[in-house]
Amino acid sequence: MYLTKEVKESIFEKHGKSKSDTGSTEGQVALFTHRINHLTEHLKANRKDFNTERSLVMLVGKRRSLLDYLKKKDIERYRAIIKELNIRK
Repeated sequence: MYLTKEVKESIFEKHGKSKSDTGSTEGQVALFTHRINHLTEHLKANRKDFNTERSLVMLVGKRRSLLDYLKKKDIERYRAIIKELNIRK
């Protein structure tokens, strides 16, 4: 499996407040970005996997709503996470 416990902990440790802080917006956005990148690579090899394509679209929507929330609450944290993860709008 591509998303092990250690990978999740490292994502949350790097982008969240701590490795056990799974609820922070930045940590969730980073995790969604990791999953989106993985699914994008999968779809490049498997063009007709429509269930994965649907999952990818739903993940992008969830990440977008979290980023909109973060932008509304604290624009500096939003700009920092966008720059750090290289997410373009």
